[in-house]
Amino acid sequence: MLYIKFKSGNVRHYEQSKAIQFSYIKLLHTICIIITTGLFILSAFTPALAEKVYVVERERERLAVIKNSILSSEIGNLGNLNHATVKFNKNFMYVISRDGCLSKIDTGSDSLLIQVKAGKSGIGFIFIDDMVAVANYDPHDVVILDGSLNTLKKIETNSKNVGIKSWERFLIFALMDKDEIWVLDSKKNFKVHKTIKNTGSMPFDALMSENKYIVGLFNEGSVGMLDAKTMSYSRRDLRRNEGEAVFKIPHFGTWGVYKDTAFIPAVGERRLHIVDINSFKHIGYIDLIGLPVFAAISADGRYIAVNYSGDKEDFLTVIDTKSRKVLNDIKVGKRIMHIRFSDDSRRLYLSSYFDNAVRVLDTNEWKVLNEITVPTPSGIFILPAVNKVN
Repeated sequence: MLYIKFKSGNVRHYEQSKAIQFSYIKLLHTICIIITTGLFILSAFTPALAEKVYVVERERERLAVIKNSILSSEIGNLGNLNHATVKFNKNFMYVISRDGCLSKIDTGSDSLLIQVKAGKSGIGFIFIDDMVAVANYDPHDVVILDGSLNTLKKIETNSKNVGIKSWERFLIFALMDKDEIWVLDSKKNFKVHKTIKNTGSMPFDALMSENKYIVGLFNEGSVGMLDAKTMSYSRRDLRRNEGEAVFKIPHFGTWGVYKDTAFIPAVGERRLHIVDINSFKHIGYIDLIGLPVFAAISADGRYIAVNYSGDKEDFLTVIDTKSRKVLNDIKVGKRIMHIRFSDDSRRLYLSSYFDNAVRVLDTNEWKVLNEITVPTPSGIFILPAVNKVN
C-alpha cells in the first residue's frame, strides 16, 4: 500500500488524504451551488427593482414615476392627457398632450426641461434624424421641430393627421379626412416624396414594421400597407360581418407585431386578425370576449395580452402566440386602460382607471404581484435600458 510522508513527519494513508481532498471539493461544490442559487434568485428580482415606469395620470395633467415598485414622484403641468403619447429618445422623454403641449423631460432627474405648443390638438409624434415631427388634428398640419423644440417647418394638409412614423429619411403619415398617405423626404426639407390617394375610408392609426407601414381603415374594417422601399400600396379586407358600435378606437402601436406576423385589433368585431406582413395575406383570426383596444406582445414572443372597451373593459385576455389559442380571460380591475409587458417579459403592467391602481401581474401564473396607487391611470411607458442614466 502507498504511503505519503509529509515534512512534519506524519504518515497518512493515500486513501485518507484522498478522502479529505474529496470532502473539500464537495464543500466547495456546495458553496458554489448556494452562491449560484442566490444569484439566480437575486436576478429574478433585480429587473423589477431596476425598472422605471411612467404612468399617465389622465385627469391630473401628470406623469407618475414608479421606481422599485413604489410611486416615487410625479411630473406635472403636462397639459390635457386624455390622449397622451410618450416616447423616449437618448436621455430624454417627450410627451404630447391632447391640447397640443409637447414636453421634453430629463429621464435622469425627471424634470421638465422645455414645453411648447405644437398645435391645438396633438395626436402623435415621431423622431426623424435629430428632429421631432408632430401630427395634429387641429390645426390641420404636421409640425417639424428641432431638439430644443423650436419650430422648423409646418406642413399644411387640410386634414386631421394620424399614424405618423419614420423610416430612414422618410416621414410617413395618414390624412384621416382625405383618405391619403403622405411620404415626406427629410433630406429635402420635408418635400412631398409620394402621395397615396384612395387609401381606403378613414385611416385612423398605423404601425411600422421595418419598411412596412400598415394603416387601419376605420370605415371599411380593413388595413392598407405601404412598402417604403418600393412605395407600392395595397389593401386587405378583414371585416367578417357588419360589426358592432365601437366605444374606443383600437390602437395599432408597434406591439401587435411578432417576427413577420401582425396581430391587429378588429374594428367593431370581437377578434384579432392575423396578417402575414411579408405576403400581406390575411391568415386567420382569434376570437375574443370583447371589442379589443390594444394587443401587446411580450418581448420573448410567448404571449399576447389584449384589453377591451365596452362590456368587457374590466378584463384581460392572454393568448399563446405560438398556438394562437386563448389561455385565459381574467377580470383584473375596473376599466383596464393600458397594458405593457416588462422588458424581460416576466411581468405585465396594467392600469385600472376606476380603481386608481397600476397592477403588476406575474406572467407565469398571471397573479397580481403588486399594486401601486396611481390616480386615474392610463398609458404605461417603461424607460428602455438604453436610455437609463446611471
